[in-house]
Amino acid sequence: MKLSVLFKRIQHAVIQMPELEEEMEIRGITCNSQKAEEDSLFVCIQGSRADGHDYIEEAIENGAEKIICEHGEYNVQTIIVPSTKEYLNNYLDTNYYNKIKDITLIGITGTNGKTTSCYFIYELLKMLDVKCAYIGTIGFFIDKKERDLNNTTPEILELYEMFLECKSRGVNVIVMEVSSHALELDRVHGLKFNYVCFTNLTVDHLLFHKTMDNYLNAKKKLFNMLKKDAISITNVDDKYKDNFLLDDTITYGESKSDFNIIKYKLKLDKTIYKLRYNNKNYKVKMNVIGKYNIYNSLVAIIVLVNMGYNIKKVIKLFKRIKLPSGRLDMIKYKKNVIFVDYAHTPDAVKNVLTNAIKFKKNKIYTIIGCGGNRDKTKRKDMGIIATELSDYVIFTNDNPRNEDEMKIVNDMINGIINENYEVILDRSKAIKRGIDLLNKKDILFILGKGHEEYQLINGIKHHFSDKEEVLNYINK
Repeated sequence: MKLSVLFKRIQHAVIQMPELEEEMEIRGITCNSQKAEEDSLFVCIQGSRADGHDYIEEAIENGAEKIICEHGEYNVQTIIVPSTKEYLNNYLDTNYYNKIKDITLIGITGTNGKTTSCYFIYELLKMLDVKCAYIGTIGFFIDKKERDLNNTTPEILELYEMFLECKSRGVNVIVMEVSSHALELDRVHGLKFNYVCFTNLTVDHLLFHKTMDNYLNAKKKLFNMLKKDAISITNVDDKYKDNFLLDDTITYGESKSDFNIIKYKLKLDKTIYKLRYNNKNYKVKMNVIGKYNIYNSLVAIIVLVNMGYNIKKVIKLFKRIKLPSGRLDMIKYKKNVIFVDYAHTPDAVKNVLTNAIKFKKNKIYTIIGCGGNRDKTKRKDMGIIATELSDYVIFTNDNPRNEDEMKIVNDMINGIINENYEVILDRSKAIKRGIDLLNKKDILFILGKGHEEYQLINGIKHHFSDKEEVLNYINK
């Protein structure tokens, strides 16, 4: 449902514009020029990669009759303000926060684990017949997927649109991923969370943040956005944990903690671990794999227990839990196993492959690339990790965007000592080659894109799905 429609239902929006003596009626408000419609208001927002001022003419062509901007003159009613983002934030705070403030809002931040942790919470709540929603990397979900999102954490106006849609459909619990970009660029301005969680911090997004300190400080902002009596949750096994420990923070991990991992057993198709909580031991069984998913499951358990659900009941539900799309999607092929996974950071690649080594029976093959126009510092580490933990690696395209494809690969193979790799830039051919290499009881990992169903090459978006490519090839 469009925000303009929701606004009409809630109240007829009237904005007092700066520098105007009279009020100006509007029927919709947007920051996306493509969503501008007749008699709408277009607010120009400076994003991390685009400036709304560059799209004013497009918004006008689509019907926008009022513009809020920081500079320029246009042939529609134009209001100049010092900060369009501040203007929009204040407007939403004043007019609409009261309409969504009673939503139970769960926010999770960290380099890895956000998507799976959020999705686990969302799925468990649905199993408990709670009307809930998920907002994050794999889209916007209420009961089912509503739509894809351009950002892990959308701009504040789009978030309000989703929050209001949730309210109109009886949803009062929302779990969302909160990215470092969103925190740094104030996309979540004014929101207050009932639950916040820090998963971990590893090298990523340094093209944007420049330094790990900046990246860390962006993540920390979430822990300042708490409602009264809010619950904070922190992974105590992460080296940055001290930055996310408040006076009453609930902790989890293998180190001494409130929710303590005692021991665990990893298998190809399941994970079993023992949890100690409140001086009692509990056995958790999941039909998902990976030590890191133990941590993701603990986040979900902690949230639900603190929402008032019995821990034994919650743990029992994990027998039915599934991973979100593109997270260790397993495809059986002859006597082999193929995994499609979103791992796109050095730490995520290391976690996935280290876990596989524990139960491998023959060889591990890995297909991997890196995104273009993104953090270049991680490329070398990802290449080294892949060749050290795999028997053989095929380096290929991910989303090169506007970067030279071979330059990205060269960054990845720089510093590799081993010779157990080849380069096939065409990702479709790389996947076929990887499958052809498989012998009995081999494992193939296709890493980096996971749930994504596209490739961005020379700025052009093409349909592409790793899982689809695998299935089409093995079933031909």
